[in-house]
Amino acid sequence: MDLRALSRLAAPAVVALLALTAGCTGDTVQGRPGASGLRDPYFPRAGNGGYQVDHYALDLDYDPDDGQLHGTAVITARAEQTLSSFNLDFSGLKVEGVTVQGEGARYNRTGNELTVRPAEDLEKGEVFRTEVDYSGKPKALADPDGAEEGWITTRDGAVAVGEPVGSMTWFPGNHHPSDKATYDITITVPRGYEAVSNGELRSRIEGTDGRTVFAWHSPEPMASYLATAAIGRYKVTTGRTPSGVGLYSAVTPEEEAASAGPLGRLPEMVEWGSGRFGPYPFASAGAIVVPAGTLGYALETQGRPVYPGAPSEDLVVHELAHQWFGDSVSPKSWKDMWLNEGFATYAEWLWTEDHGGPTAQQHFEAFRTGDTDVDEDADKDWGAFPPADPPGPQDISADPVYYRGAMVLHRIRQEVGDEKFFALVRGWAEAHRHGNVSTADFTAYAEQSTGRSLKKVWDVWLYGRARPA
Repeated sequence: MDLRALSRLAAPAVVALLALTAGCTGDTVQGRPGASGLRDPYFPRAGNGGYQVDHYALDLDYDPDDGQLHGTAVITARAEQTLSSFNLDFSGLKVEGVTVQGEGARYNRTGNELTVRPAEDLEKGEVFRTEVDYSGKPKALADPDGAEEGWITTRDGAVAVGEPVGSMTWFPGNHHPSDKATYDITITVPRGYEAVSNGELRSRIEGTDGRTVFAWHSPEPMASYLATAAIGRYKVTTGRTPSGVGLYSAVTPEEEAASAGPLGRLPEMVEWGSGRFGPYPFASAGAIVVPAGTLGYALETQGRPVYPGAPSEDLVVHELAHQWFGDSVSPKSWKDMWLNEGFATYAEWLWTEDHGGPTAQQHFEAFRTGDTDVDEDADKDWGAFPPADPPGPQDISADPVYYRGAMVLHRIRQEVGDEKFFALVRGWAEAHRHGNVSTADFTAYAEQSTGRSLKKVWDVWLYGRARPA
């Protein structure tokens, strides 16, 4: 994500779960309910316990004229305990029916929790399939600073952005980054509209009923906040990078001219990133450029970042870097956000270093001295708190997470030298490809891979309360 247009604050916490007492039978319950939250440090009710999702199959039908969304979500998951019930995070839309393993299931709705009671308890290790039919007008979630996430209407359609929990406004699921899954997303829209999502476009079928069906497939695991659906009258371009990575971009017509330059360098950027960070982690790259004013921020939706109007070159670099750091290597909790944003910000510094602009060292010194002639963001309050320990959920996208996070990486580079530093960066991306990581994982890996104690870096820059000198 890019915070410079509008700082992102935390979405409202999910409300408490209704106890499963109504409608219970006298039968002996062998299982136990799955937890209604994963106790994330900042969003304790986000996600759900007792199972892990393997795959989402979403079948969506959207009409921009009336704003109605009709959906069916088929969720394939594995029980991590014997389950008498389990929860799905789901906001706003009306549930029309739920089945588990093909049999009708009872369910309760309380706020943003959908509690499902299968006809039979699920055994530990059992792979089970839940189908939820739903409909209605999706509503965005408002962050405390006025920013919106979730299903956002545009002038001629809609776009879905989900950090941190907005994806629950358009499909039910286990909405925490620690539970990644593969996706198939099918979107039906009126003829003349494009429907863009993550991964590869498997088919586009023009129906006889004046509707077009787009089928998208994401074979690599994806955190739900990175899932997207963009519907509008976009101009679509396709291609390939020199190394064969597919390109698919959708740009709203009024932003096409201004976007041409930065997006025109995307093939070069993918090749550059592959050299710096290791092989590009997905089959395709691209962009979705929505009408200016739709959003106040960009988001690194997997494989195809969403931009609020024409992006700048450094913003394209930032969101592309997230494909390695944040999308492929994803945080275990929202407290680990600096591993996303610090790396993506440092990638901007590396890009200018490699392309005739300020070096990473010059960016680093600019922030230390507040020199906005070198970096226009150098006067930001990067020292307000340690990047690995934001004070609260409202701070996970604040300046220190981005800029001091990048400075932590540069301090490692200063300590170990370029050869070991870039081997560390590439090794980190490869060792945790398509996985989840914590700050503790990174600090241990950095010391192991470089053979150096970096305690002073961690104590002063990563966890230190005072602004480093």
